Formats: sequence, structure tokens, C-alpha cells
Amino acid sequence: MARVHANVNALLGPDWYDYEKLKIEWNVPDRYEITRRIGGGRYSEVFEGNDLSNEEAVVIKVLKPVAKKKIKREIKILRNLSGGPNIVGLLDVVHDPPSRSHSLIMEYVENTDWKELYNSLSELEVKHYVFQLLRALDFIHERGIMHRDVKPGNIMFNRESGNLRLIDWGLAEFYHPGVECSPRVGTRYYKSPELLLGYTLYDYSLDMWCVGCLLASMVFRKEYFFRGRDNDDQLLKITKVLGTNGLEQYLQTYELYIRTEAPDRYASFVRQPWTRFITAENRSTASVDALDLIDKLLRYDHQERLTAAEALAHTYFNAVRLQTPSNPAECFSDSGFYST
Repeated sequence: MARVHANVNALLGPDWYDYEKLKIEWNVPDRYEITRRIGGGRYSEVFEGNDLSNEEAVVIKVLKPVAKKKIKREIKILRNLSGGPNIVGLLDVVHDPPSRSHSLIMEYVENTDWKELYNSLSELEVKHYVFQLLRALDFIHERGIMHRDVKPGNIMFNRESGNLRLIDWGLAEFYHPGVECSPRVGTRYYKSPELLLGYTLYDYSLDMWCVGCLLASMVFRKEYFFRGRDNDDQLLKITKVLGTNGLEQYLQTYELYIRTEAPDRYASFVRQPWTRFITAENRSTASVDALDLIDKLLRYDHQERLTAAEALAHTYFNAVRLQTPSNPAECFSDSGFYST
């Protein structure tokens, strides 16, 4: 059972979480035009577009043929989270009868590509963006929702304004204690140990592992902190850092086993100190507080990871916690502190 917010959905009731009963009124797409493709994946194609009624930019997420249940879930979650901090806004839902396509019209957010971002952020910017991501996750976890695919591609970093948006809610799900969920979620480089081991009673803490991976990437200036060729190799990469003893204790605690033909390959790794990853290039971002926060997020045992609220209270964020500027980018200063 999750350490926090375990019974939120039971308290809020079926009107909050029962997306299968959602009746969607689809609008026609006439007021929107597509201008260019900006991405896509297994479940959708994503385009930049215009709202012809006001000439404002929008994002048009054209859904590929998937189960109606999945579409309802994404729309229900986006509507439930409307107006939350750093949550992308759902503006409209449209259906085009000739093509039989369904699309979500989303808030448009300027974005700096992760490949340009991860190795160029100042310490203050790292703190700022991770803090904003944690605010979003704290908000959704308090409301009984797991994102289940937190990764750079699902975060819009507007470096000009300092704003951040958490996007792509297609894999998000309501948390119910004791209810099994598919471990086939997330993206490999950000998959938590429980997902790699096929554990199905996971909770919000799988999102917190992703935050740890992102923070480690930003602090140590590595595009991917754990980069495996497949799920087995991903677990191996984690074990080489966190050690074999911790993995064995985790397996024993939750009665799990490694699903591989060569379990011995995980058998002899000593836990590495986080200071091992400090280099001349990343020393400015690898502070003692940063390493402590990474350590408390990247834990095998999901029950030991910090919650979003606990992470927000970490001393790493002392310089940014009480600052709420209208334009966050204006507060970045060369001194490494928020200026007022």
C-alpha cells in the first residue's frame, strides 16, 4: 500500500475515478488547423496547430486507434487535474467523422529540447525545474493519480519563461490499494526496479524514481543516467550503481525474482557512492544536497523513496521554495541564488 494518499480515490468516490462511465461530447475540428508535426509515438501523433477563432497556437494530439476505455481515462484524468500546477491544459476534444479520428486539443508550450538542456543548466535552473515537476506530481498524487511515464519527452521546459508543463497522460492511472496494474508502462531508461521486475502492486513512488533519474541526469550532465539496451540490461545498469546486496534484499522483501536466463550477471556489484560520478564538468551542480536528494529518490525499495511532498521539503530547494515569481526566468542570477 502507498505510504501516502492510499485511500484518496475511495474517499472521492466513483464520480472522480470511474472513467468508464464518462460520456464524452466530441466537438467538430473545424476551428483548428494543423501547421506542423512535432512528435508522436505508439498511441498518438502530435502536431502544432492554430485555433482559428483566436489565432492562438495549440497542440493537436491525434489519437491512434486504441480502446475507448483508454481514451476515456486520459480525458477524465486531464479534466480532473485541470488548473493544477504545471499540468498541461486540455482545451477541447474533437472528432473528425471522415477520418474517424479523435483528437485532444492541448495548451501550447514552447519547449527546449532535452538534448540541448540537460548539460547546460545552472544549479539554480536544475533546482527550479525539478521543484516545478515535483509540484505537479505532488498535486496529482494527492488526487490519487499516477502519471506512469515521467521522462524528458513528457516535460515541456520553456527556458525563456522558466515555465514547465507535465504532458502526455495516456498512461496515467488512478491508484487503488491492492489493485494490480500492468508493469508494461513507462519508458525503459526511467523504469523503476518494480516495473523491471514485473511487480504489479506499485504506487505513486514509481513516478518518484523517474524524478531521481531526471535529477541525476541534470546534476551529472548525462543524457540518460541509466541506459540499458533492454529491460534486463536496464536492471543491470541500476544494480551496478545501487549494488547487489540492496537488490537481493528488495527481492526478498517483496517475494520477487529476476526474470532472466542469466541471474548470475547481477551477483557481484558493490554499491557506488554518488561522489563517484562527479567530474570537472558537473562539479558546479553536484552539491552535497543534490547527491542526498538523488540518494533518497533512487532506492530499490519503493516504500523508502521520498514522496513528492517530502522531496519538495528537502533542503536542496531552500533557495527556490518560497519564491513564486510571475516570470521564473527573471529570478535566475549568476550568484546561484534567487534574486528578488
